[in-house]
Amino acid sequence: MEKIKEMLAMNFPLFINILMSIVAYFATSRLIPSMENMFIKANLYGVDMNKKSTKKVPEALGVVSGCAFLVTMFLFIPIPFSDYILKNADFQYSEFIDMLAALLSICCMVLLGFADDVLDLRWRHKLLLPTVASLPLLMVYFVNFNSTLIIVPKPLRAWFGFSVNLYILYYVYMGMLAVFCTNAINILAGINGLEVGQSLIISISIIIFNAIELTGDMWKAHIFSMYFLIPYTSTSLALLKYNWYPSQVFVGDTFCYLSGMTFAVVGIIGHFSKTTLLFFIPQILNFVYSVPQLFHLVPCPRHRLPKINKETDTLDPSKVVFNKSELNIVAKLIMRIYRIFRIVEWKEDGDTVICNNLTLINFVLILTGPKNERTLTTILIVIQIICSVLAFTIRYPLASLFYDV
Repeated sequence: MEKIKEMLAMNFPLFINILMSIVAYFATSRLIPSMENMFIKANLYGVDMNKKSTKKVPEALGVVSGCAFLVTMFLFIPIPFSDYILKNADFQYSEFIDMLAALLSICCMVLLGFADDVLDLRWRHKLLLPTVASLPLLMVYFVNFNSTLIIVPKPLRAWFGFSVNLYILYYVYMGMLAVFCTNAINILAGINGLEVGQSLIISISIIIFNAIELTGDMWKAHIFSMYFLIPYTSTSLALLKYNWYPSQVFVGDTFCYLSGMTFAVVGIIGHFSKTTLLFFIPQILNFVYSVPQLFHLVPCPRHRLPKINKETDTLDPSKVVFNKSELNIVAKLIMRIYRIFRIVEWKEDGDTVICNNLTLINFVLILTGPKNERTLTTILIVIQIICSVLAFTIRYPLASLFYDV
């Protein structure tokens, strides 16, 4: 009965959060078009490489939706604690600190992401930035929880026992989670609507997972997650209106960093980081497929976007040309495996090799043939949805094979 009363008390903040998110959606929808010229005047613009037009498109508009999301959350801060404030009850400092630390990490990531859009930082900096931004969150996790114990899956318990304490390695894992989430969205990008579209599917999937888990013992953590993800989803929906094909704005690295850090924050504070990763199946596949180029085993051009065929207005897989002698033994072995499984287009002319750029976007084009950009984005979003369904299947029906449910 006490638990039911607590949950009913939490309904009021959640209701207010939804109302504020609706307001944030309309505010973001108004702000984005009004600020397009401002960004162009500040030389924050680019040309859509997948279009015939050379029209200037404002970049880094993800900072607008990010700021709208942060302002909404700042205004929301007192609401979950209003009962303690009005009744002068014992204040829940640990929950309050969790929220502030989460917002600090997200705020840092928005700032650093916008700096990346303006200064065009190198890849090594892009790996460092999420690590730095996650430090406040990890410190609060250490003070409030400091739980580094993991339950071992059933098939491995004969060797490792029921549980293993990872100590400092668990914090390394959480830091790497923040790095992966931010950069995984960033490297599966480049066509209209894809960055925002995939992020929205991940966000909605986690919200559904949170709603399912509200009847469990960790319901407070899932309420906390929903406080962040509902405003994030509403502001991202507003951004998608202008980023969908044909895109009026580009979202920039700011949005990718904001999204990745938001997902990492709710996963870490909510103690469901492994489940969070389940919703990143396409991003994980894209990362694994891209490894030869990301680690420069195979030459990696600056842009790996699909190439437009201006006659048909469709996209073809982009190519990279290099000499076979440039590949070391490891690269040759990996690319041979790719060729055996026919997941790469590979043509040799003497020592010269022509190979598709190793991204999931180009791989889909290899499977389906040339596609209009809108159709290609839709296919990738459908893949994201299918993978979310697979994630729920793994998390619930199949979980009993590995853990005591």
